[in-house]
Amino acid sequence: MILGLIEWGMKVIDYELYEGLAVRDLIVTFIILLIATLVAKIIAMSLRRSLADKMRKDQLELIIKFVYASILLIAIAMVTPIFGLNLTGLLVAGGILGIVIGFASQKVVSNFLSGLFLIAERPVKIGDQIIVGDVAGIVEDMNIMSTIIRTYDGLYVRIPNETLFTSNITNPVANVARRFEYIISIRYSDDAEKAIEIIKNVIEEHPFALKIPEPSVFVDNLGDNGVNIVVRIWGPSSDWYGVKMELLWKIKVELEKNGIEIPFPQRVLWFGKQQ
Repeated sequence: MILGLIEWGMKVIDYELYEGLAVRDLIVTFIILLIATLVAKIIAMSLRRSLADKMRKDQLELIIKFVYASILLIAIAMVTPIFGLNLTGLLVAGGILGIVIGFASQKVVSNFLSGLFLIAERPVKIGDQIIVGDVAGIVEDMNIMSTIIRTYDGLYVRIPNETLFTSNITNPVANVARRFEYIISIRYSDDAEKAIEIIKNVIEEHPFALKIPEPSVFVDNLGDNGVNIVVRIWGPSSDWYGVKMELLWKIKVELEKNGIEIPFPQRVLWFGKQQ
């Protein structure tokens, strides 16, 4: 009789202990999942706020959903051992599958990550004029996997983000001012000092030729056919090409008005001493 009561009491204690542990496990699970949800929402809000003006809305929502789901999956993997679920086999299988998929889609993943880095670093943006390798043009669109460039000939070129991220990117409009240069040759019979003065006056009269940095005009070398004058001018990056073309023509016209001409190629023939 007494042994039966003792055995019954032990069963009651074990049941209450098991029930207490079950309640505690549920509370811990709820807290972990709640914290993971809050963290996922906070990160999603931060991404939406910081990347709203850097990429398209559909791409941004895709990234946010991926990050949100990843955080929740990590939280679920953390709470499964509490209920005695062993995910070792599943994790091993998933790891092997992930390796296989990783090798198969290495370029895809690389382009995706490079796209994220480009969005974060922002070396270029839509509308910029850039040079990447042998491709030069205007950035038309930036996707998560590739960047579209419209060349100056009107052709559209798709550049994978991995190539863009690992290449040297020349952005000629990143600085507000850009320098251009001419080499103007005049005859040896012309006055070089007068030519330099005329060129400086033409530059000074142009509204888009910058005074700071100051333009420079100087004799660079004495060529085979004439005196070579180097002209270096700074203009606004947005209008530098138009300024370059316009100034070149005005300098040419003004020099001709003052009798200074570009020399023709010359050769001196020597026949040796006549017998």
